[in-house]
Amino acid sequence: MRGLVSHRALSAVLSVLGLVAAFVLMTVTPARAGENVFVEVTPNPAQAGTRVSIRASCDNANNRQAEVNSDAFGRVMLRPDNGFLTGAVTIPANKQAGDFPVDLRCSNGNTASTVLTVLNMAQPSKGPATGGGGTAGGRGAGSLLLVGGLVAVAVVAGVGARRRTGSRF
Repeated sequence: MRGLVSHRALSAVLSVLGLVAAFVLMTVTPARAGENVFVEVTPNPAQAGTRVSIRASCDNANNRQAEVNSDAFGRVMLRPDNGFLTGAVTIPANKQAGDFPVDLRCSNGNTASTVLTVLNMAQPSKGPATGGGGTAGGRGAGSLLLVGGLVAVAVVAGVGARRRTGSRF
């Protein structure tokens, strides 16, 4: 009896999954060939004050200029370049950090958008304080160690040379 119940439950689950799959496949509209509209910004995320590159596609209108707008950098005109539309812009150094929509408007009426994340981290004015810097300048312990090491190498080389010639103390 138990095997019969699990067989019926499995059959019911598979039937429901089959109906859902059929419904999804019937209601989805197929993508048209050649439809390729997008906009991308690199690097993303980007530090305020840096230059970003914009690459886009307006499907079959990549031989005409397109416009990109964003609160992160304003308005930029993209120009045809090897089958894509490209441009570059510098994010203002004082731009606050956040996520900003980047909207593409094509001459053929197509649109696309993406999000640019702007970072505004304070830049360090000098290197980090990482220690005493014994070998950095002057005659510190680093200089003494270097001289001592050279003397030790010379003594070992001298003793080795004497032993080879057969001399004894």
